[in-house]
Amino acid sequence: MLWIGIILLLAAGGCLWGAARTQRKVHAMMAAETLTVPQLLELQRISTELVGPGQFRKVCEVVGETVPAPVGMLRSELTGIDCVWHSARVQRRYKHYDRDNDGDTRVTTRTETVSEQTSPHGWALLRDGHTIGVDHGGRRPDGAEQVLDRFEQAHEPARAGVAGVIGALMGGDRDETIGYQHTEWVLRPGTRMYVLGEVDDRDGPLVIRPPRDPRTPFVLSTRTEEQLTDSSRKGQRIWAWAGAAAAAIGVALIVLSILF
Repeated sequence: MLWIGIILLLAAGGCLWGAARTQRKVHAMMAAETLTVPQLLELQRISTELVGPGQFRKVCEVVGETVPAPVGMLRSELTGIDCVWHSARVQRRYKHYDRDNDGDTRVTTRTETVSEQTSPHGWALLRDGHTIGVDHGGRRPDGAEQVLDRFEQAHEPARAGVAGVIGALMGGDRDETIGYQHTEWVLRPGTRMYVLGEVDDRDGPLVIRPPRDPRTPFVLSTRTEEQLTDSSRKGQRIWAWAGAAAAAIGVALIVLSILF
């Protein structure tokens, strides 16, 4: 009972951390300015006059429609869809046989990621005839369209080699492949997007990318700011309620274990 109480207190701490993190995201979205590209270009011009080129930095929100980067339209790896960004993941689902020292075999189903690829190039946002580059920083945008979700059964169970079977008979482990899960996401051109990040000109043209300060959230979403803040507030309340409940039950169990 004591250990369960301690675990619940640790879980409560994790829930409260999640609530605080979500709150910071909401505050950051509310505090950030939504700027147009002409406004950012004017701020860049002033920065260049004062401190020189390549020194402009501004945390803000940018809203626009996705268009290809200068490298042109991309094609997704698995489905061949024309897009401005794509990401694909292949996961192996397998049975794991674990034989203990008593000769009993336990079988569990597990999943491992075989490969995960994201298009290295970013895209641009178009608004009122002006564009700004977007560096996704390797992240999958919230609301990206899932265009593939396919599971392929293994034709023949792929087992470990002879050494693996012998190892299993002697008390070791072996695996048996069930199949492979293929998943792909894309951003098509013309998708309306909200981005909260840091705009800079260190590469010349203006680009919005993950902020250098890790405490500042980076948001890439096809949802509006209002939808994001509403969703985050609901999530914050859930985290807070779960944390409070876990803390109350944990304290009660610890007290009971001490008294009895």
